[in-house]
Amino acid sequence: FVDDRVMPGTLMYECCMHTLRIFLLRMGWVAEADEVSLEPVQGTTSRLKCRGQVLETTTVVTYEIAVKEIGIHPEPYAIADARMYADGKYIVDMEDMSIRMAGITYEKLAALWQAESKKDQPPYEFKPAVYDESRIIAFTLGKPSVAFGAPYEIFDEKRCIARLPRVPYQFLDRITHVEGEPWKMKPGCVAEAQYRIPKDAWYFAANGQNIMPFAVLLEIALQPCGWLAAYMGSALTSDTDLKFRNLGGEGIQSLPATNTSGILTTRVRVTNVSDSGGMIIQHFTFEVKSAEGTIYKGTTYFGFFSAQALQNQKGIQDAKPYEPSRSEQERGIINLKYPTEPPFPQKKMRMLDRIDLFVPDGGPNGLGFIRGSKKVDPDEWFFKAHFYQDPVTPGSLGVEAIIQLLKYAATKRWGASPETVFKGMDAKHQWLYRGQIVPKDKTVTVEAVITEMDDSARSVRADGFLMVDGRVVYRLTDFTLRVK
Repeated sequence: FVDDRVMPGTLMYECCMHTLRIFLLRMGWVAEADEVSLEPVQGTTSRLKCRGQVLETTTVVTYEIAVKEIGIHPEPYAIADARMYADGKYIVDMEDMSIRMAGITYEKLAALWQAESKKDQPPYEFKPAVYDESRIIAFTLGKPSVAFGAPYEIFDEKRCIARLPRVPYQFLDRITHVEGEPWKMKPGCVAEAQYRIPKDAWYFAANGQNIMPFAVLLEIALQPCGWLAAYMGSALTSDTDLKFRNLGGEGIQSLPATNTSGILTTRVRVTNVSDSGGMIIQHFTFEVKSAEGTIYKGTTYFGFFSAQALQNQKGIQDAKPYEPSRSEQERGIINLKYPTEPPFPQKKMRMLDRIDLFVPDGGPNGLGFIRGSKKVDPDEWFFKAHFYQDPVTPGSLGVEAIIQLLKYAATKRWGASPETVFKGMDAKHQWLYRGQIVPKDKTVTVEAVITEMDDSARSVRADGFLMVDGRVVYRLTDFTLRVK
């Protein structure tokens, strides 16, 4: 105003909107000027409170944006709260400030950056192999001496050795780097492995979407550990044939692995080794990377056991699965066939036959309880793949079962379509194995207690147990799923 010079409130709003637009630009939401119109989100009510002013004497004005919702349908959009400060004084508050990119789709935004990345980024290719695929296959189902040398000749015919999974559950193409002496079991040994993701890999179709199932990602992280354990000569330390089992670990997934992620590089390091009472325990760190950065990292530990020791496993002794009340059982959803249409997994990747009980408001904290089950089929494909001469259900598929429970619970709350995408979140999770599922077992039961349900982020977090014929063998903690 002429005799009351002050920054107009409309420009205060515009500066906050500029800040939000810069954030979206940094995310890659960029389009040709003649293709897009930036407009408010229709039907969204915004609120503005002004409790201060910006004068000619003001030195610094600060704008803060907190994005509270972001989406891509029917077009890319964002909703945010904004705050404005004049020389540190909180003067303006905006709630539900919105913007949408009318006239363009998210697929067009993604296509723009895909073209740029192919043009500007150097190719991420295989490194020279120090142990190539033929030697890895020799370890999965051939002669171990071809894989590791003469000391392993005794396992070619006379004895059995713990193997890596074989096709279609082998996710290790080559070893590109090794540190540490062969046949010497001690901390400090390192292996670097690579795996190329086929764009038409079977597990994408089986997962109902072009995001790699978590079970496969977990195997990509852990299979190099199994290779390194054999390289160190673990089996040579005992006159008794030993079996190899993952016992537990924890990890954080930072990026999804998709059918366009290309080559993944996994680096594992042995951090501790103990050999006592006929059992060998080995601890590892792992990190899985793509050209885009770290996808998954964490720690894990494995054990070598005799067949007798595995037969005597009693499961997790201190496990306390949740017992639904009579009221929960009466009001819950019971005995339903697990969904078979996208976005749910297809038969080869489906680890549940039925939803036995789902109580959306059940569990100890009222956020939800869900239980499912699967009959053990001794002719299932993974018994043939995991492992040669030692058929056992991969622990990673047990983890996949609890994730599939969360998929069901999430879609019951937020809905789903064939295009719905399920993603892991950047949150630490843990797994503990104290038993196994073998072809002679009858029934696998998986249950989850939901510990967090975030409607704004459409994310669900849960703890769970896996039981085989009533015996608790897996404990799974803080597994999180997000629906997009």
